[in-house]
Amino acid sequence: MRLLLGTKNWRKITEIKAILTEFSDLELLTFREQPFTEVSEDGATFEENARKKARAISQETRVAVLAEDSGLEVAALGGAPGVRSARFAGEAKDERANIAKLLELLTGVTNRRARFRCVAVLCFPDGRESVGEGILEGQIALEPKGSAGFGYDPVFIPDGYDQTLAELGAAIKNRISHRRRALEELI
Repeated sequence: MRLLLGTKNWRKITEIKAILTEFSDLELLTFREQPFTEVSEDGATFEENARKKARAISQETRVAVLAEDSGLEVAALGGAPGVRSARFAGEAKDERANIAKLLELLTGVTNRRARFRCVAVLCFPDGRESVGEGILEGQIALEPKGSAGFGYDPVFIPDGYDQTLAELGAAIKNRISHRRRALEELI
C-alpha cells in the first residue's frame, strides 16, 4: 500500500518512518515524491487539525494520506500549550523560546504533570478515514537535558523513567512515544 505522510516536518517524517518500518507492506511517500500544498493547522483540537490535513492532502493528491497533530498538555496550565505547542512562544515556532516560556510559567509550581498527545488520521481518496490517538504521560523537568529529539523532548520525563526523552534517545522514544501509540491504534 502506498501511503503519503502528510507533513513537511522532516523530524516527524523520520520518526514516523522509523515506527512504520515494522509494516513492510507500506510504501511510504513524502512531499518530495508526492508534492502537496501546505495545510493550515487552525483547528481547536489535535483531531481537527489531523483530519483537515489528511482530507485536504488526500483530495489534492488522490493518494492515501497519514496526517497527525500532536503536542504537549500540562496539567498546571489547564492543558496548555496543547494545539498551540509549536507556537507557544509565538508564530516563529522557536523550540527554545517555547521551552523557556513553559519553564517560566512553571516556576515554583510543584504539580509538573504533563502528557504528550497525538492524533493520527488515515484518509483514503474514497473518503474512508481511520483515527488513532496516543498519549504519553510524564512530567516537566526543572531544566532542559539531552540533545536527541525535538520540541519539548528536553524537558519531558516519561513515567517510568528518570531521564528526559532527549536523553533517552530515538530508539526508546520511538518505542514508547505518543506518536507510536497513535500509529499502533490506527493500524
